[in-house]
Amino acid sequence: MPQREDAWQLLTDWVESPSLRKHMLCVEAAMRAYALKYQGDEDLWGITGLLHDLDYEKYPNPDPIMKTGHPFEAVKVLREQGYPEEMVEAVLGHATYSGVSRETQMAKCLFAVDELCGFLVAIAYMRPDKLSGITPETVTKYLKKKKFAEKVSREEIARGTMELGISEEEHFKTVISALQNISDKIGF
Repeated sequence: MPQREDAWQLLTDWVESPSLRKHMLCVEAAMRAYALKYQGDEDLWGITGLLHDLDYEKYPNPDPIMKTGHPFEAVKVLREQGYPEEMVEAVLGHATYSGVSRETQMAKCLFAVDELCGFLVAIAYMRPDKLSGITPETVTKYLKKKKFAEKVSREEIARGTMELGISEEEHFKTVISALQNISDKIGF
């Protein structure tokens, strides 16, 4: 499997948007935290998180019938570059419209952290203390505000948590902590 440095180079070749790069770093951090929790391969899980939206900027309009656009284009590249099939399946599974079910714990975690990472960053933008003061209760409060970060799917956050089989509080704590650990890298 290619190393993290190779994955970062691939990401920088494909992704120009600073906000999308931040998102991908957040998902990487959350996936590494879950790899430790579930005794997964930390590098595999982290790189999966890092590259899950590789094609989102170039191919934002998916066509699930034709299997083009996000994440189908990324999957082609990942396979060409020798990334493991478990990673490919997780990347496909994080897009509900792909039709690929989430069978592995890694795939379930990727789906569970993706929208939540975006939501936590949106909360951090609103707070003077950024990520440092966010708690699970803070997240719950903001989730109830329908107009706040309305593009973030609350249904996917809930579904991801349910698929993990843990409480919202535990899930939120894990991801909050992961993002707080990289706050210097992402400017929060």
